[in-house]
Parts: sequence; C-alpha cells; structure tokens
Amino acid sequence: MRYALIGCGRIATNHIKAVLNNGLTFAAVCDVEPAQMEALLAKHGLEKDESIARYTDYRKMVEEVKSELVGIATESGVHAEIALFCIDHGVNCIVEKPIAMNMEDADEIVRRAAEKGVKVSACHQNRFNLAVQQTRRALEAGRFGKLSHGSIHVRWNRNQSYYDQAPWRGKWASDGGALMNQCIHGIDLLRWMLGDEVEEVYGVTRQQFHHYLEAEDVGLAVVKFKNGAVATIEGTTNVYPQNLEETLYLFGENGTVKLGGKSTNNIDVWEFADEEAGDEENKHLQEETSNVYGNGHTSLYADVIDAIRNDRKPYVDAVAGRNALEMVLAIYKSQKEGVPVKLPLKSFRSTDMAGEFDV
Repeated sequence: MRYALIGCGRIATNHIKAVLNNGLTFAAVCDVEPAQMEALLAKHGLEKDESIARYTDYRKMVEEVKSELVGIATESGVHAEIALFCIDHGVNCIVEKPIAMNMEDADEIVRRAAEKGVKVSACHQNRFNLAVQQTRRALEAGRFGKLSHGSIHVRWNRNQSYYDQAPWRGKWASDGGALMNQCIHGIDLLRWMLGDEVEEVYGVTRQQFHHYLEAEDVGLAVVKFKNGAVATIEGTTNVYPQNLEETLYLFGENGTVKLGGKSTNNIDVWEFADEEAGDEENKHLQEETSNVYGNGHTSLYADVIDAIRNDRKPYVDAVAGRNALEMVLAIYKSQKEGVPVKLPLKSFRSTDMAGEFDV
C-alpha cells in the first residue's frame, strides 16, 4: 500500500515509525520547509532513499503520487483543508488531532468521506493503549453496570521553549490552547467511554502564565451525558516543573477503574463486583512508552490499513474526531458566553475566541 506523509513537525516521527512498522510503501513526503523534511527522514535513516519523493506542495503530491493512504501531520489550522482535498481525490487519510478547527469543516469531512467512500481516521491513538482497550472491553461487557460519573485530568507542562519551536502554537486560527492541543486525547476517551451522546457542557478557561500566547493554558468543564452520567474535565499546561499525569476515572455501580501514567497507559485501579480471569494482571498493567504520545500510532495505522483492505469503518473514524473537537469548542463557547452550551454544536470556530484573554 502506497503511503505519503504531509507535515514533518514534532509528531511526524510517530507516523514514520507506524509506516515502517506496518510495512507500507513510503512513496512521498511533503513539508513547506525542505530542511525539516530532510531532518525527519535522516532521523529514520531514510535521507538517501530516492524512492521517497519530496514535495513542498501537498496538492501536487496528492495529484502525482497516487497513494492509497496519506498521513496529515501539519499545523492544526490546515488539517481540514488538506483532508478535504485528499477526500475529493479519493485518497484515504489519517488526520492528526484536532480533525478541524471549526464544526462546519468537521461535519463536512464526515459528510464528504461518506459520500466519496473514503476512509478517514482521526489520530486519537490513545484508544489503542493496552489499558484503554482493557477498560473498553469491560465497559462493552457491561461490567461497570450503570455509569455514575467519570473524569479526565491532563496535568502537563509546556514552557516557552516548546511554543518557540513552532510559531503556529497557541494561536486561535492554527492551534487553540491546552484543551485543543494537549488535552483533546483525554477528552476523546472520556466522551467515548461515557456513551458519546452529550447533552450539555459548562466550561471555564483561563490564561494564567502563558501570556505570550493567544489561547488558554488551563480549562475545566462539567459535562452532562444523555444517559444520565456526569463528568468533569481538567486540562492544563501549567504544571510545574514537568508533565505530571493524564488520568481517566470511570465509576459505575459495579466497577471502578482509574487509568494513569503520563498518557493513560497504566491501570492504577481495577475493581469489579464480578471477578474474571485476567483481572489480577489488569490490576498491575503498565505499558512502557518512550514519550507522551504513547505507542498507539502503529496500532491505529494497522487498523486503518485493514479498514481500507476490508472496506469497513476505521476503529477511530472521522466522527470520533468530530466529537472530540465538538467537546473542546463547546467549552470554548461556554467560556465566551458564560453559560452552559447544549450539544450538538452546529456552528463554532476556534477563531471566535479571538481576544478572549487580551488585557
């Protein structure tokens, strides 16, 4: 299967690892900065591989290379534009989070992908964490019973040197803040685990320390689900001096699970009324990861490859990306208007927050 990568920034190395691990034919790479493209290839020992075509214009690449699958790992502000171009050219794509920066684009990706029969996967790779998968199995088997509530805590650190690496970070048009960039993975897991159907979101965001950015560095929210469950969200890049945790709690009438570690990669608590084989192992499950992005990209790529070959929906499809984005934008809208926001959210853009934290 021929593959092409668009965007060679910080996360792109995880995509290349996934490409190599899955045995894809790496046909082309694209970035507006040729030096960044070559540096990424060199990192994986591919700088002398002339079979990998180099492009600075993704449109030209998509039209000329004829790949079956494209990875989109550019700055967030152009994810939707590139995804829609790929869809219109019949090319399946894996889109880094967030899938778009506004609801109209996200809904259009979902609609057009279905219309054209193109597979689109949102890169919420933490769904493939071993701890997350074990929790999902227990949930789908009904072991929690009725769900009471849950919470996600993404308590990380990002300092000025991180933001200085790329000028698009922390801006409303190209990135958003801590919730949109760092915390959207945890927000995706929370919504997915608690039933996906959200009734209302009330959120508060602040810019406490990162005054050189446009967007928030901390956000909190209360979420009401249609099934009666409630949840809280806490996401921040203000934790001193380094990343502390990404922790997901789920509480049901017959079960309690706490996923911890730096990126929901460990099981810290695993308690169910009905004991099952494997429970003891789950209580001590810890998945080693080399960074906060975890190991999920390889598994996500494997699933998308299989979805293309067997003409089925990807495990993490465009709707999943749309739903995670909707949660973040609902928190933003709630902060802007000072009231709870009902879902579905028909129309809101990250750029609607422009000036929110101007002094």
